[in-house]
Amino acid sequence: MNERPLSTAIRPSACPGLLRIVPALDGGICRIKLAGGAISAAQAVAVAEAAQAYAGGVIEATNRANLQIRGIGAEHQALIGALLAAGLGPTTAAGDDVRNLMLSPSAGIDRQRLIDTRPLAAHILDTLQSHPRFPELSAKFAVQLDGGEALAMLEHHHDLWLSALEREGQLLLAFGLAGCPVDKPLAAVPLAHGHALLVAVLELFLDLARPEQTRMRHLLTDVSLADFLAQLAPRLSCPLLNVDGWRRPAGAAPRHIGTYPQAEPGRVYVGAGTPLGRLDPAMLKGAAQLAEQYGDASLRLTPWQSLLLPSIAVADAPAVTAGLAQLGLLCSPDQALAHLIACTGSSGCGKALADTKNDALQLAALLQRQGRQPDVHLSACPRSCAAAHVAPTTLLAVAPGRYDVYLRDAALPGFGTLHARNLSIEAAEALLDARPRSNTDD
Repeated sequence: MNERPLSTAIRPSACPGLLRIVPALDGGICRIKLAGGAISAAQAVAVAEAAQAYAGGVIEATNRANLQIRGIGAEHQALIGALLAAGLGPTTAAGDDVRNLMLSPSAGIDRQRLIDTRPLAAHILDTLQSHPRFPELSAKFAVQLDGGEALAMLEHHHDLWLSALEREGQLLLAFGLAGCPVDKPLAAVPLAHGHALLVAVLELFLDLARPEQTRMRHLLTDVSLADFLAQLAPRLSCPLLNVDGWRRPAGAAPRHIGTYPQAEPGRVYVGAGTPLGRLDPAMLKGAAQLAEQYGDASLRLTPWQSLLLPSIAVADAPAVTAGLAQLGLLCSPDQALAHLIACTGSSGCGKALADTKNDALQLAALLQRQGRQPDVHLSACPRSCAAAHVAPTTLLAVAPGRYDVYLRDAALPGFGTLHARNLSIEAAEALLDARPRSNTDD
C-alpha cells in the first residue's frame, strides 16, 4: 500500500473500522473488513501479531465475515500501520466504511455455484471505495452478491442483494432491496450488467434519501418499490427483466463446520467454528500455518463466525481437522458450543446487563451433557449486536446471570415470542431440554 495520509478523510462514526478505533470497556476496537471474507495466511499472521503486540490478544470473527481486534491500548497508529503494511486496508481512507460486500465463504469453489462471484465482487469493491459519492453511504449500508452456492448466508438482511440464476441458457442477476436472496426479487439484469445495476441503485438511493434515511429500509417507507424501479430503469442501459415465479432455493443446513468437497476434483474445504466468535493469536497463527502447509495459503471467514481452509487434498483433511481441533477450534457440529452466539457482554461493553460469554460457556456445557445442539443467541441488551438475524431461541439479559427467553416467530417483530422471564442459565437450559428437538434445533 502506498504511503499517504489516510487518516485525514476519516469521518466520525460509532462503527469501528481499520482506520477508526472506537473505545469500549476493554480497550479500543479495530474492525478489519475482508474482501469477500478472504484473508491470506500471511495477513492472518499479521493480524495475530498486531493483536498480540498492541492489544489484549482478543480477535473476533464477526457475523459479516470480518475480523476485529479488541482491547487495543494507546498505540493505535502502530497497530493501524502494521495492518496497512499487510495489505488489509482500503484503497482510499473514505472507502473503509463502505467495503460492505458479502459473498459466500465458498465463492468460486462451491460445487453448486452458478457463477464465480469473485471477479464481479472485486469490481464492486473497487467502485465502492473509489466512487466520489459512495462515502456518503452509512457504515452499515451493505450489499450481498450470491452466486447460487450451497454454502450461503440467506438470512442476513442487506440494503441491496443480487443473486445468480439461469434462464433459457442466460445467466442473470436477480435483485431485491432491504431483504435477503430468498425474498421475491424485484427484477433481474444480465450478469454483464450487474456492476452497472449496483452503481445505479446506490446513486439513486443517495439522490432520494433524506440525511436521516441511512438504510434502504428507511427510504422505502417514503418511496414505494414500484416508484424506485420506475426511477431506476432510465439509469440502466438494459431493460429490467421480469423474473416472476423464480425464488432462490433456501438450501440445506449450513456446511461451514466439517469437510466438504469443492468443485475441483480431489479437493475439499475444511471448516471450523470459533468458540463464541473469538480467536486468540495462537489459534489464528496455527490456522494460517495449516492453510500454508496443506491448502492454498488462504483462509475464509464466514458469517457463522467460523473459518474455512480451502483447497485441501482429500487425504490431508483429517490432519487439518485434527490440527484445528488441537488449536481449540470447533470441528464438529455435534459440539453444543458451535451453535451458540454471544455478544461481548459486561466484560467489554458498558451497555451489557450480563456476562454473556461466560454464561454461554456454562449453557454449552449443560447442553452438551444432554446431547443437545439448539441454536441459541445470548444478548446482553436489546441491541442484538452479535446476531444479524433472529435466532430460533434468544436469551435476552435482564440482570447478571438472568435472562428472558424468546422463541423465533416470523409473524412477530424483534426476537419473537416471549416464552419465559428472568431465568437463570440452569433454568433456561432445562426449558430448552424440555422442548421438542424439532422446535429448537432448526
